Amino acid sequence: MKYIVLVPDGMAGLPLEELNDRTCMEAAITPNMDTIAREGIVGMSQNIPKGMVPASDVANLSILGYDPRKYYCGRGPMEAANLGVRLEEEDVAFRFNLVTCFDDKMMDYSAGHITTEETRVLVKELDRKLGSDRVKFYPGTSYRNLMVIKCSSPEEASALTGVKCFPPHDILERAVTKFMPKNAELVEIMERSKTVLQDHDINKVRIDLGQNPGNMIWAWGQGKSPDMPTMKEAYGVTGGIISAVDLLKGIGRIIGLEVIEVEGATGYYDTNYEGKARAALKVLENKDFVFVHVEAADEAGHNGDMREKIKAIENFDSKITGPVLKAFDGRDDFRVLLLPDHPTPIKMRTHTADPVPFAMMGAGVTADTVTVFTERSARAGSRFLSKGHELMKLLMSDSI
Repeated sequence: MKYIVLVPDGMAGLPLEELNDRTCMEAAITPNMDTIAREGIVGMSQNIPKGMVPASDVANLSILGYDPRKYYCGRGPMEAANLGVRLEEEDVAFRFNLVTCFDDKMMDYSAGHITTEETRVLVKELDRKLGSDRVKFYPGTSYRNLMVIKCSSPEEASALTGVKCFPPHDILERAVTKFMPKNAELVEIMERSKTVLQDHDINKVRIDLGQNPGNMIWAWGQGKSPDMPTMKEAYGVTGGIISAVDLLKGIGRIIGLEVIEVEGATGYYDTNYEGKARAALKVLENKDFVFVHVEAADEAGHNGDMREKIKAIENFDSKITGPVLKAFDGRDDFRVLLLPDHPTPIKMRTHTADPVPFAMMGAGVTADTVTVFTERSARAGSRFLSKGHELMKLLMSDSI
């Protein structure tokens, strides 16, 4: 059996007045997603356990079949895994964004989606001027990077892991001083980063070109190295993961999935959809499982860009879902699961913890009565999973 999980990140949302009380999913033209709904089952999945932050790491752990309450370790350690950064027992890894702040306001959580090449230069300079035996900076992809703090004791590591840090995309156009972590060391590092970055030649050029500079780092998503079973150990399958995002790649490496690099995969609107679809089908030639993640709809949600979100949903449908279904047309040895990890509503511009719609079709799946794939139709579907991590067990069960 071949198992295919398709994740258009942040695709779900809320009705918009501009769309005559429809969501972006309802407004988008998605014949291939509708095929999965029509020929399979549709329902809702609660990927964010009650009381947990609606973050991508939490949600995607659920989709992959790992209970976040048991295995969640913070975003930083997962990104460290993908970057090949080995964490010692008392190391605490932080995700940090290169952000744009003006007049004490968080203006851009991504520094204008600064390029990876520019980021590498800036992070190298950060490590040269702010790094030490205790603190190290590592470049990631675009605005997404890594900082590791080496603690002297389990108690110190536990205290640092417990510091409340806000994701920068949650505080857009708000005063950053109100959301600084309650930790003097972190505040000092973030404040000192301004002096390193503000007058750097790369940022001067970006400003001259009318682009947002990466003039500060924002640390968040911290945690310690996780201990998780592999997909082979947990579910008896081998497979691959396809994403442009270090977080997803890191989760994949931790659970024993092969990380497939796709040329032109950017983590933004211009990502290489077709290349991801081809890579997914290639994985399935000799493996059991593939997980395909695309960030574009989530980025549009954070940017409050309704048109780009609809376009991203339609691109996912036509350039990924369509080719996958075509490749398996007439075959009886596959199942496909389609769902966003969490909603990212346009007006809210951040993640919410609401349940998400899912659709599943393939061998042994008896269709219900739902014929289109939207948030509204899924609420009327045949299934509701209050524990999202149980969706993987359903996907791999004998009959559905």
